[in-house]
Formats: sequence, structure tokens, C-alpha cells
Amino acid sequence: MSDTEHQTVQVYLVAAGDYHDIDFARLELLKLLAEEEKIRVQVAADYHDVDAIQAADFLITYTCNLVPTEAEQLALRDFVRSGKRWFALHGTNAILKFLDAGGVDCPETAPVMMETLGTQFLGHPPIQPFTVHVSDPEHELVKGIEPFETDDEIYLCRIHGDLHHLLHSRFTGKATGFVHEDWDEDVPHPVYYINRVGEGEVLYLNLGHCRGHYDMQPMVDFYPQIERCAWDKPEFYELLRRGIRYCADRAA
Repeated sequence: MSDTEHQTVQVYLVAAGDYHDIDFARLELLKLLAEEEKIRVQVAADYHDVDAIQAADFLITYTCNLVPTEAEQLALRDFVRSGKRWFALHGTNAILKFLDAGGVDCPETAPVMMETLGTQFLGHPPIQPFTVHVSDPEHELVKGIEPFETDDEIYLCRIHGDLHHLLHSRFTGKATGFVHEDWDEDVPHPVYYINRVGEGEVLYLNLGHCRGHYDMQPMVDFYPQIERCAWDKPEFYELLRRGIRYCADRAA
């Protein structure tokens, strides 16, 4: 019997933030993590416990408008640089500021974090159906997955660094309501990519918007729609499962 045969994989899950059904996303991710019997999960609502993050084998995040301090940003960067993996989902790269004059700005107040992640969210058009295209069909994270249709937020981002695209979408037009509104250049917009940082990797999959009736409080008391978007697609769950296994395999 090898010394590593019964070694567990320690995962740090941060699920928190604004304007999304974080409870739903957290529960779905915990179900997926539980499918890997060697995974043990610590759950948090912020990045404050940098020692616990550093002790984890990999990090997974589903957040929106959750901004780490400068010291926490540096710790996250160093976590990846050291050779570990960060599986970042949906709004992890989103910082939102609702302006008094109307509209939403995305201030660049966490530059180290965004450079580590490889992108910063700047806007999205209204939720609508679109095609997710496969950028690198030979990569293990997406191999065998065909282009698929989903309704979700098409993330329009500022790019930092040389990203390895796995999935992409296409969009030209307006991200109505955002300061960065005009997106006229017909270029691929990353949906799923790898950003290599030092010896480690960030996997970023920006599908997965979800919202329930009470997730826009205090701005709106009752949001009329339940939004599940890509969470209703089997392809999204397959991508999540593969990403979790990919991160766990590096730790094993």
C-alpha cells in the first residue's frame, strides 16, 4: 500500500457575493465536489483566511462583487504561483458599482486579483440564447464536447495576459446599462480559459449565472424571475465535473 493511497484532497470553496443565488450555486458545487470521495471541503464567504487557502490543494470560487484586500490578492496570486490551481466561476472577476446617475461601472480596484485571474468583467448584454464554441477541441477539459446553446450572461472582459482559450462566444452590440457599453469588434470572447501564473493555473469558466426572487435586495424586494441559465444544461455540469477532477488530479 502506497503512502498516498488514502491521501485526501483539501479544497477551499468561496461562495459569496451580490445579485446571485449564491445558496443555489454553493449547494450544486458541494454536490459535485462530493462525487470525488477523497475531496474534503472547507467553505467560506470571503478570502480572509489566507492561511487556510494556502493550506488547500485547490481553490474554487463562485462570487460576485467580492473584493479581497490587497494582502489577500497577493496571497491568492502566490497560491497559484506556487503550483496550485484556482477554479474560478462566473462572477469571480466582477466588481460592480451602481452609479447615482444610472448605469453600472466596473472599477479596477483589485488589479493584482484581475491579473491573476486573467480577465476583469466589464459588462454583459441582456441574458439571451447564444452558442458556446469550442476553442481547443483537443484539451482534456473540453475534448468531446460539441458546441452547445445556452442562455446566460455573455461576459465581456478586459483581458490580462496570454490566455489559453478552451471555449468562446461571439457578440457585437451593446452591453446596455454598463459604462463599458459598446462592443463593436467581432472577436472571440472567452467563456472558459486557462491562465498560467508561475507554476500554477487559473481555470476560469464564466457561465453559470443564477438568481432567485430575493437576490436583488435591497434594490428590489422581489425579483420576478428565477434564473438558472447554464445550470440547466448538462454540458455545464460536465465542464464543472471535469474542472474539479483536473484540479484534484494535480493535487493527488
